[in-house]
Amino acid sequence: MTFNEYALAHEPTIRLVAFGAVFALMACWEVAAPRRARLHTRAKRWTANLGLVALNTVLLRLLFPLAAVGFAAYAAKHDWGLLNNIDLPGWLAVVLAVVAMDFAIWLQHVMVHAVPVLWRLHQVHHADPDYDVTTGARFHPLEIILSMLIKFAVIAVLGAPAAAVLVFEVLLNATAMFNHGNIRLPAGVDGGLRLLLVTPDMHRVHHSIDHAEANSNFGFNLSIWDRLFGTYRPAARLPQESMEIGVAGLTGDPRCVSLGGMLVIPFVNPGEGYAIGHGPEASHEAR
Repeated sequence: MTFNEYALAHEPTIRLVAFGAVFALMACWEVAAPRRARLHTRAKRWTANLGLVALNTVLLRLLFPLAAVGFAAYAAKHDWGLLNNIDLPGWLAVVLAVVAMDFAIWLQHVMVHAVPVLWRLHQVHHADPDYDVTTGARFHPLEIILSMLIKFAVIAVLGAPAAAVLVFEVLLNATAMFNHGNIRLPAGVDGGLRLLLVTPDMHRVHHSIDHAEANSNFGFNLSIWDRLFGTYRPAARLPQESMEIGVAGLTGDPRCVSLGGMLVIPFVNPGEGYAIGHGPEASHEAR
């Protein structure tokens, strides 16, 4: 059995086991070395956040039964995409595909911050008043569906091998849980890691209530894209322990910590001032 065949046959099990292992590790780490004091109990937030994860998982399996790995196998069978039409060693195709898909997810993240209607959906992720391992998987179902459609398009154009898609999905989930972790890293370790990977202190800046800080540090996995495209911000204006997390207009709103509330947020809060080019700095430049 080839790596691609193994990925296709065992994709759900591999992803579930990887998710459970990383989640357990991060949850224990947050207890042992928390970075910030919590505003809400785990029982309250985790019930809502993980409930949203479960809803999204069921929805994706119903709408896209092949999932991304299955779609990659389908694309390979029909010779779709660049990598399915050039002769490369298998390992190199996997590496190139993983890096290319990480860049695509970075571009997608910038897009949902730049288009006001998409920001309405994405603000559900940012509206979490606390910041921990569960925040990394908290997304509105409509954004999850959009993300899967974009992923399918990237796979079709790129010709990503099924194994590469599985590796990417596992890495994305793991790094999202890591860089959303409420954990404390020594400054030297954080500085070294963020030369390659997005760290919690780096990505937490992106969750600042300040719109300028929220429109920086878009990476989930590799930190290179923010450095290359000028969106890297090394630190927030306020210390990590005291910077305010969330979205203006939703501070203290109980809907931010309930499953039903998160589902309606895009339809009741416009999230004005956060979309790139629509904030106070845009108004100032216009004058």
